[in-house]
Amino acid sequence: MDLGLKDRVYVVTGATRGLGNATARRLVADGAKVVVTGRDEKTVAEAAADLGPNAAGVAADNADPAAADRLIAAARERFGGFDGVLISVGGPPPGFVADATDEQWQAAFETVFLGAVRLARAAAAELAEGGVIAFVLSGSVYEPIAGLTISNGLRPGLAGFAKSLADELGPRGIRVVGVLPGRIATDRMRQLDGLSPDPEATRAANEAGIPLRRYGTPDEFGRAAAFLLSPAASYVTGVMLPVDGGSRSGF
Repeated sequence: MDLGLKDRVYVVTGATRGLGNATARRLVADGAKVVVTGRDEKTVAEAAADLGPNAAGVAADNADPAAADRLIAAARERFGGFDGVLISVGGPPPGFVADATDEQWQAAFETVFLGAVRLARAAAAELAEGGVIAFVLSGSVYEPIAGLTISNGLRPGLAGFAKSLADELGPRGIRVVGVLPGRIATDRMRQLDGLSPDPEATRAANEAGIPLRRYGTPDEFGRAAAFLLSPAASYVTGVMLPVDGGSRSGF
């Protein structure tokens, strides 16, 4: 299936590894051009080089108020256009309610929430009809995940923001979507499993609770996200798509 991605230009944040990198890789494989971002200049440059000539790297921190405009400008300067953005940020530190400090909440709010809002707002001002804004969120949008208190507090708020933005931008032909990863085999998931006394037993128990009986791969997530970003999904907006092997209860 041709997703219509050839020569379209996207900004993908958090793209040096994990889900952001998997999505950037899939976009490039299908003919798109991407600006990939991360906080560390060296790893950003390496990620862009690995993706090839249709990728450019820009070191940026989502918490920096100037980052959004700089990333969109980089897309236009390097590739001559800007068609959409995938806003993917690393998860806040794990912990329970009693463990999370004010400083951790504030840092996560600046990066995970406000940084995402700023980039979405800047993208909305620049995109033309057919543009798309996508958020990588979490299954915690629907149900809290034990031990991820800060994420549980921030991700649902971003989902509400995304739906509000979808309603506002719909008349301009701009789509807004969310992608909700479940248990995907990334470094982040290995870190979370590793917090238990027996990581292998924890993973086995987690897989038993997934209808497909396994963790997803980053590429499987990337394919789903690339579809939502593509013109092939031109009538899909205002939705949150779980990519979780069927873990979410209900429809």
